[in-house]
Amino acid sequence: MTFELIGICVLWAFLFGYVIIASIDFGAGFYNAYSVLTNRSDILSNVIKRYLSPVWEVTNVFLVFFFVGIVGFFPQTAFYYGTTLLVPVSISLFLLSVRGAYYAFESYGTVGHKGYASAYGLAGLLIPASLSVVLTISEGGFVEMVNNSPQLDYGTLFSSPLTWSIVVLSIVAVLYISAVFLTWYAYKAKDGRASDLMRKYALIWSAPLAIAATGIIVEFRGHNPSRFEKMVDVWWLFAISAVLFLITTWLLWAKQKYGVAVVLLFTQFAFAFFAYGISHYPYLLYPYLTIHDSFTNQEMAISLIIAFMFGAALLIPSLYLLFKLFLFNKDYVSGAHDDHA
Repeated sequence: MTFELIGICVLWAFLFGYVIIASIDFGAGFYNAYSVLTNRSDILSNVIKRYLSPVWEVTNVFLVFFFVGIVGFFPQTAFYYGTTLLVPVSISLFLLSVRGAYYAFESYGTVGHKGYASAYGLAGLLIPASLSVVLTISEGGFVEMVNNSPQLDYGTLFSSPLTWSIVVLSIVAVLYISAVFLTWYAYKAKDGRASDLMRKYALIWSAPLAIAATGIIVEFRGHNPSRFEKMVDVWWLFAISAVLFLITTWLLWAKQKYGVAVVLLFTQFAFAFFAYGISHYPYLLYPYLTIHDSFTNQEMAISLIIAFMFGAALLIPSLYLLFKLFLFNKDYVSGAHDDHA
């Protein structure tokens, strides 16, 4: 395995970690806002806040690792994506700031404030929508070289059906992933009403997720036939993901083994995410940039791999302790600490 392949695999794994954890986080914020606006905060807010309190600050660690790594391993991405992503990434950073500020207002200010909760929840949905534009741009057809400088064609980007298909999929996936996880989390907390409500939301979003995923494949076929052919080459990975999705949905429908459903959920998205990555190989920005012609020197690559290993050695045990002491702690999940406070 070459250093280029090792580098991109490490980065893709960190990005997948961010997608899963951030999806649960963003979706939880939206469902909290929705419960406040629909006067159902007595059902959901306690469970959701018990999840968000120890997790929300950790989510962006994966994203920081990814951005540092992508520029470190593939320095030319800074040239091609630096100007191109100025507007989309600036919007994402602004939304992250808004979300962090309003989480503090919502948690430590007026309890159940509809304005704070709404701003927090809406920002959580707009962040994945804005970040998903990066995937669209990487597919090619939206960047032109003008005087040897990459320029993003915003008109083509925002008029492309592929762009909006990916945006819709990102939002629906966030809502589905979060709903499935919170169904199990509320069940662990022995909160039957919250678990039943989140199960209802998960089933509601399952059909739009399947439709959006199918729509993406159709749009790829029209946008970039060569990319579509590469996706067809790994059809079996997408097929496994689809089967796992059906099993997960059935478990939710039958009200059985929510913990298994969550594991299948993560596995389902892992197969789809890595299948997409394999079909995108070796391009970072089609057709201008590949992992081979933009890779850093060997010494830097080794240093980065070692740094990421140390980073993972710190991050993984930290996440384990976080989950063990809070998210999977029976007293914390059931709210026993709240009773003693």
